[in-house]
Amino acid sequence: MAKLLVVDDSSLSRRISRRILEQAGHTVTEAIDGMNALEQYALDKPDVVLLDVTMTEMNGLEVLRQLRAMDADARVVMVTADVQSSTRTLAEAGGAVGFVIKPLTTEMVIQAVKAALAGQGAGL
Repeated sequence: MAKLLVVDDSSLSRRISRRILEQAGHTVTEAIDGMNALEQYALDKPDVVLLDVTMTEMNGLEVLRQLRAMDADARVVMVTADVQSSTRTLAEAGGAVGFVIKPLTTEMVIQAVKAALAGQGAGL
């Protein structure tokens, strides 16, 4: 299947995402923060990035901006507990192809990844 990068400063969220994605047959790598995400992206060139919005040091919207500067074709699905429409608007303007609200469910994550892989937006 696809190669995915899960970026979240919460180890629990990373474990949940990894379990969902690996059970669906995907290969998963993880990053614990924004800098680590940028390094992992450059090394692995994943098909899709699941990126938490709220992280310490560098927030997900800044990571999104830098990923898109590195690779204009980067497919990034934002993951957050923040349900404000302004966050969604910023993510969409930054080039995110999907938006998933925590708590994560298998259906939401798989649907967002499938849509991103197919080049369609999911949840924006």
